[in-house]
Amino acid sequence: IELMWPEPPLTPRIKFARTLASDRDLGRPPTFAELLLEVVAGKKPAAGHLAEPMDIAVSDDGQRVYVSDHGQGLVYRFDLEKKELTLLGKDRPFDRPFGVALDSAENLYVVEQAAKRVTVLDRAGKVVKTLLDPSLERPTDIAIDRERGRIYVADPAGKDSPEHTVKIFDLNGTLVGKVGKDKGECEGCLYFPTYLTVDREGRLYVTNTMNARVDVFGPDGNYLRRFGERGTDFGMFDRPKGVALDSFGNLYVVDTGWSNVQIFNGKGEVLLFFGGRGAYPGLLKNPSGIAIDGKNRIYVADYLNYRVSVYELVNTTAGDGFVTLPTAGKEGGEATPKTAATAAPQKNQTKGGEKR
Repeated sequence: IELMWPEPPLTPRIKFARTLASDRDLGRPPTFAELLLEVVAGKKPAAGHLAEPMDIAVSDDGQRVYVSDHGQGLVYRFDLEKKELTLLGKDRPFDRPFGVALDSAENLYVVEQAAKRVTVLDRAGKVVKTLLDPSLERPTDIAIDRERGRIYVADPAGKDSPEHTVKIFDLNGTLVGKVGKDKGECEGCLYFPTYLTVDREGRLYVTNTMNARVDVFGPDGNYLRRFGERGTDFGMFDRPKGVALDSFGNLYVVDTGWSNVQIFNGKGEVLLFFGGRGAYPGLLKNPSGIAIDGKNRIYVADYLNYRVSVYELVNTTAGDGFVTLPTAGKEGGEATPKTAATAAPQKNQTKGGEKR
């Protein structure tokens, strides 16, 4: 069964393509029957298999996918062209790796949350630089603005800390500023900022998780706008996490509470969601990070399914962004392939399933 959103006879826009979890996924892909058998048997991750995928970065040519594993202290590098898996950090595990990002030379930036630092590795896996600053309390995600030479690091700190900000570093690792007006719910305020992305114009998108929205700041750090709000209707959030942009400028927001991804156009209008809670290949359980490559392949860190789910944007051009596609509901509890794409949105819908 092919999973697509929305379902035919409507024009599909998102198509589930594959999963990435271990070196097996780089050779002969498992059949749906094999994957379903693992779901029924409740198979747990073995060595060399993703256990706590947290964030994703994809090389400029789309051939290498980097996935941080928070629990194993590793970054998995899936080389799709060579069909090779490399475990970065095997000799010196990372200290709770969270966010990952790549610069133009494909140096890998890894946020080590427990160590309160960012470690930079070259293509060979050698550590070449470390970013440290006393103000970092509990860093999570990272985004690099290559054009302007900036490195953004989200720091949700702790509940009682005022440091709910995004730190700005230059390429030498020097702290040069912060984003976030204050801790709280006001415009420009942040409360547990967790994931980041930057667009071509240098605008910074910050997942303001406990405020249930995505805030946008200009290159100068000034607050510009927001996407979404807390609620159960289409276009609203429970606990937003990963954010990414496709080649048309549409914004994709992962919601770990709803276990789906919502897509917004540049005007902030919601277009579609895909995913839904479940273990069936293509469905999600508490997803976290997201990345989109130059060919609009979408990689979602499927946290409680121990895998990366890969989707393709299909049948879509730049002109489709203004068309509001048929809405679909948000799933609580286990979703079937059908109801994940077709249930009608409901207000005050009860949320179900595990949460982290």
